[in-house]
Amino acid sequence: MSVIFEATIKMNNDLEWYIELKDTIDDRVEECKDLDEFSKKVEELGDDYGGHVDEVRWSKDDNVPEQVIDEIRVKMAEHRAEIEEKMGEPITPVTEDVKTQQE
Repeated sequence: MSVIFEATIKMNNDLEWYIELKDTIDDRVEECKDLDEFSKKVEELGDDYGGHVDEVRWSKDDNVPEQVIDEIRVKMAEHRAEIEEKMGEPITPVTEDVKTQQE
C-alpha cells in the first residue's frame, strides 16, 4: 500500500492562502494555515503509517495567484534549508548524475 497525501493550495474568503492536506487512504482532511502547520500535520498523519509517506502530490485551485505560489516556493526552500542544516545533510541524496550537472 502506497501512502500518498494530496496537498492543495487554496484561497479563503479573506484572500489568504492555506493548504488542504488530504490522506488518500482514509480521506482525512486537514487545513494548514502555514508551512509549519503543514509540516506538523504531514508528520502526524504519517505517524499512522510508521512515519513513512511515499508521496505528497501538489496542486492548486484555479483562483490561486502565481505570486502566492512563488511565496510558498520560497518559504518551502527556506524550510528545507533549515531541516538540512539541522540534519547536516541533504534531505534527498544527490546522485552522481545531478552532481555532474551541477559542476
